[in-house]
Amino acid sequence: MAIADDTLSFVRSSLQNEEKFMVSVCYILLFWAVCLVFILLSVSAPYGRYSRPGYGFQVPAKLAWFVQELPSFLVPVYLLLFTDCPRAGELKNLVAVGLFLLHYFHRTFIFPFLIKGGKPTPLVPFVMAFIFCLLNGYLQGGYLLRYADLEKNVSTVQFFAGACQGQGQGQTLKFPALAQPSHLCMGVFFVGMATNIYSDHILRSLRKEGEKGYKIPYGGMFEYVSGANFFGEAVEWSGFAIMCGTLPAAAFALFTVCNIGPRAYQHHRWYLEKFEDYPKNRKAIIPFIL
Repeated sequence: MAIADDTLSFVRSSLQNEEKFMVSVCYILLFWAVCLVFILLSVSAPYGRYSRPGYGFQVPAKLAWFVQELPSFLVPVYLLLFTDCPRAGELKNLVAVGLFLLHYFHRTFIFPFLIKGGKPTPLVPFVMAFIFCLLNGYLQGGYLLRYADLEKNVSTVQFFAGACQGQGQGQTLKFPALAQPSHLCMGVFFVGMATNIYSDHILRSLRKEGEKGYKIPYGGMFEYVSGANFFGEAVEWSGFAIMCGTLPAAAFALFTVCNIGPRAYQHHRWYLEKFEDYPKNRKAIIPFIL
């Protein structure tokens, strides 16, 4: 009996420590996200059209995208199938994990193999992307499957209060029942994902097989912003964060925006410098605003 009690106590202690670890990592991500904005506004991330020497050997584009995105899909699947997940029986949690996996199924098993003439990715940004996807897959999957109580309905004020206190169970962001995030924000997620996928399709359509170089994209959200694919991804993960109402999801959404926002701005500036006939009414990432 004593052994059983000790074992149960150890398991509870381990789970509490894991949750605290996840919360701590989220705060680091939030801090790094803010720093990232200032860094990437002054120095472009060295991949894609901004790829340059000095960051290790070049990894082929298709291979790089497949390998670096793979952990975000495999880690939640592994946690769900082979570890103890107390929240795995709750529908909203499974739906949230399913949406996360849906995005990364596309990113891992579909998107890389549609790339036409993509530039190789230097080793350094490739490794950094792999580590981030590994960590984020663990954060999103682990928190949703083990700790997140998505049935709770608390206000935005309570979310920030919980976040400031550093208590994982208090970090749940949801709107009042009148506006169910599980329905409305799921729609936002799918709109963002569809925008992202369609924008990527437009960019691919600009090149014929084996063709290199860049052209002005038209159609879809490209009529309004230069970074239409980035806009879609920002909308997608913002909807996901509000729907989940967890600190890991919010940290991921903010990190994504802070990472791709400056890149959209750099794309916009690059287009204006390279093409004299580039539409002057387009913004960088937020239609009509920025």
